[in-house]
Amino acid sequence: MSKRKRRVFSREFKLLAVQRVIAGELIADLSRELGVPSGHLYQWYGHFRRGGVEALRPACRPRKIPGAVELAPEVKAKRVQDVATARNRIIALERKIGQQQVELDFFRQALRQVGGARQASQPRLSTWPSQRAGRYQAA
Repeated sequence: MSKRKRRVFSREFKLLAVQRVIAGELIADLSRELGVPSGHLYQWYGHFRRGGVEALRPACRPRKIPGAVELAPEVKAKRVQDVATARNRIIALERKIGQQQVELDFFRQALRQVGGARQASQPRLSTWPSQRAGRYQAA
């Protein structure tokens, strides 16, 4: 199976394609003519409608979110501290779960031993009334 090389489209190419879509050309026909997947054309058209020419970003560039604000250093530090606190809490809870599992295993083993000793020392009693009174009594 051969890998296809990823095609890179310039902002100008995208803009021309979007202008043709706006002019009324069918996306399916335009896709075949330009050799571009129709999904790309729909995406480019949507980006253009939301953000204009600037939204048609050059290839391989991260998209900037309109209105996004860079976090202040103190806010970043607070988030890092919150993450560290959360990790410490997770570690403590995992430790507690481990301790509880050890205790459960201990009590299960103790219950098995007590149950085994009880069965060996006592005769087994049935819960069925007919078996307690002796086998079926013939009248």
